[in-house]
Amino acid sequence: LTWLPLSQAGSWAQSALTQPASVSGALGQTVTISCTGTSNDIGRYNDVSWHQQYPGMAPKTLIYDVNTRPSGIPDRFSGSKSGNTASLTISGLQAEDEAEYYCASYRSGSTYHSGLSSWGSKTKTCPHELTRWHTFN
Repeated sequence: LTWLPLSQAGSWAQSALTQPASVSGALGQTVTISCTGTSNDIGRYNDVSWHQQYPGMAPKTLIYDVNTRPSGIPDRFSGSKSGNTASLTISGLQAEDEAEYYCASYRSGSTYHSGLSSWGSKTKTCPHELTRWHTFN
């Protein structure tokens, strides 16, 4: 059985959303990354998005508006929301899913909803067989 551990890679300076420090799942199986906010962001708006970033590359949006995939994003990536928590589910986990993932949500705080955002901590996927002795800090 090959496991795909996920570990937190870092945090945004003004992070208001919380992702787990670690999640793990077997290649080919399903993993879920949670993103917990408050009633001022995730709980209030449906403007939740999920992003994937490879080292040295620009981020790519996987999900927007909680559960909508942009064109070209495989349907094994899916999003959902319950209360103040949003989730990204990756089905059929693959080695190519090694990347950093983070969530974002609009939040209240201005007179007009002007796009003020909350950002979540990054969560890094790492296929165990590719980085067996590597520890993420």
